[in-house]
Amino acid sequence: MGNKIQFIDRLRLGFAVSVAKSVTFIVRSLRLGAASVLPGSIARRIEPRILELLSQQVKNGVILIAGTNGKTTTALLLCTILERKGYRVTHNSTGANLENGLMTALLESTNLLGTLNTDYAILEVDENIVPRVLKPLQPRIILCLNLFRDQLDRYGEVDTISKRWTKVISTLPAETVVIPNADDPTLSNLGQQLPQRVLFFGLNEPANYLEAIPHAVDSIYCPKCGHSLDYKGVYLSHLGDFTCPQCGFTKSKPTLESSEWSQILVGLYNKYNTLAAATAAIELGVDEATIRDTINNFQAAFGRAEDLVINGKRVRILLSKNPVGTNETIRVVTQSTDKTTLLVLNDRTPDGTDVSWIWDVDTEKLVERGGTLVVSGDRVYDMALRLRYSQKSPESSINLIVEEDLRQAIATALEHTPDNETLHILPTYSAMLEVREVLTGRKIL
Repeated sequence: MGNKIQFIDRLRLGFAVSVAKSVTFIVRSLRLGAASVLPGSIARRIEPRILELLSQQVKNGVILIAGTNGKTTTALLLCTILERKGYRVTHNSTGANLENGLMTALLESTNLLGTLNTDYAILEVDENIVPRVLKPLQPRIILCLNLFRDQLDRYGEVDTISKRWTKVISTLPAETVVIPNADDPTLSNLGQQLPQRVLFFGLNEPANYLEAIPHAVDSIYCPKCGHSLDYKGVYLSHLGDFTCPQCGFTKSKPTLESSEWSQILVGLYNKYNTLAAATAAIELGVDEATIRDTINNFQAAFGRAEDLVINGKRVRILLSKNPVGTNETIRVVTQSTDKTTLLVLNDRTPDGTDVSWIWDVDTEKLVERGGTLVVSGDRVYDMALRLRYSQKSPESSINLIVEEDLRQAIATALEHTPDNETLHILPTYSAMLEVREVLTGRKIL
């Protein structure tokens, strides 16, 4: 935190920053994008140690947030809490969470000499690159949100990722604080093995147990001995209250009592995000009154339960990029009385090119409630077929509309949405960016 940089490193860093800022200016001036990745990529070629040199200058330390789901919401909430206390915070708010995106976010807060003037850096990090960035970042706090199957063409199984995390995190300084999800068996086990200071977050609300373990469950076996875990109840996927009858492994005790913390965002998955941010904020010395007030007035990040008003009608965008996340957004939709839903399935690099995961999604629950389902995206017919297979009979009350053109699909879905209801849109990541551009007329990335 706040280390001094050698003179020669300063010269090379200053040159890299100047070039990166010039690239940012050109890209944005020509409206070629948000310049959330390219500047970092170019700066890294000039100064390979740029991530380390910039993170060393963060006055109060780097907060790294990793996990399959919830990174952006958790990061934005924690960022908002700290900013309300007067801190200057650097955050990769566009969601560019690979190495070049992290560098670009830090570069945004530097001057032309490469001096970074910020109190905290809150960095969302793709779960697969965590082992590569921990050493240069030397984070003060690591938030481990969850591990689910995501983008099958890119990642291995969750236990493989967890083992890599454990190996690298254990080499960090003893003063590093790690905050894992107690309800995730792999992360609860991770926290129990680390030599650093570990705080846990999780739920203690049996009233919110699911009726049964979902079809898209990822890891219900003991990470210590491999025996099947006994679940008192599950909250979503494999997150819940568990013990191992074979070796005695059990859920770690959360630092905060979840029932004492409210949330303003929809979905139980957002309760986890709220508790993660609150646990980190308390560790950083923020008073509970500020934390609670921020939570109660918080607005969702773009595309994450984000509410918009389009042509006088309410629209809610619920990012749905993997089985667990989509099951949870479907739960939000089915708990409402609204009967029009737009599903947009893409298979681009940010989404993962393997879309077979849609067959692990409980789309039957969406179909059973009836109403109008509009489908679009690059893989529109894959999604349409999945929904057709979800019908128990051909006479189902579902009104399925297949529309290849996204702009027309959005218009059609809005037409079918009554004025007193909300249109729910469930897009994959790249589809979410397209949907928002159509609805708001502005690009994010």
